[in-house]
Amino acid sequence: MQAAEKKDLHAWANYLGQADIPVLAETGRLLAELHENDDDLSSRQVARVVLKDPLMTAKLLRFLQQHKPRNQRAEIALVEQAILMLGIEPFYRNVQPQPTVELLLESQPEALTHLMQVVGRAHRAADYAIHWAARLNDLHFDEVYVAALLHDLAEILLWCFAPADMLRIRHDQLQDKTLRSRAAQEQVLGFSLANLQLLLAQQWSLPQLLLNLMEDAQAQNSRVRNVELAVNLARHSANGWNDAALPDDYRDIGALLHLSVDKVMELVCPPGTARDGTPTR
Repeated sequence: MQAAEKKDLHAWANYLGQADIPVLAETGRLLAELHENDDDLSSRQVARVVLKDPLMTAKLLRFLQQHKPRNQRAEIALVEQAILMLGIEPFYRNVQPQPTVELLLESQPEALTHLMQVVGRAHRAADYAIHWAARLNDLHFDEVYVAALLHDLAEILLWCFAPADMLRIRHDQLQDKTLRSRAAQEQVLGFSLANLQLLLAQQWSLPQLLLNLMEDAQAQNSRVRNVELAVNLARHSANGWNDAALPDDYRDIGALLHLSVDKVMELVCPPGTARDGTPTR
């Protein structure tokens, strides 16, 4: 995109709405292996691979929403349902795992490293959310998983399509530890990633359920709160288990799950981590 366009939230949303979403090379490899080696391939097998990649998950859901039949009234928020709706062979024809982020960022290895870190963070958030949903007897825990996985999709996409800007945001925050993420994003991009995330979800007509679960402002709802806290814990712990924000995370998670802070730490912290986040051995 041109520099002027990068400062415009709606221009970016329109651009990303038309862009061919890149996916992880590993996703393409695993999908190809399934297709080649399994004569009785199930939608569940394919869904397991797709759900390893937030970019491929978004690509599938966007395609489904853009091509859904006029008489389809029920919203499809789950990957396995989406693949069932499309059919396995149409899925392979129409939602191809190309281009790859590795090829797209071949000349930007630092940006690729940070993108992969955000993808890993999305996986951890989704894992936290689905386990907490089970503790809360949420029968639709798969929806919570997808919402947590896609919560930071805008950040992942801009690492793909605006790596220089994302590196500048990271540099600015490293230089000024008091600079909040939203302020750094607005300084460089002209808008926050949260606002881009919401606009993308609306323009792509993602299911309202996912929109609700990804909207932190609705955190009075326990399912939304689950997603929000899972994303927070994944983000803060990525800085190390002594991150200053983690004690508040433990307290908030405890309130959600009706557990003490000590029990929360037992639940989420790696073995051998002390209360201050330092290894005990």
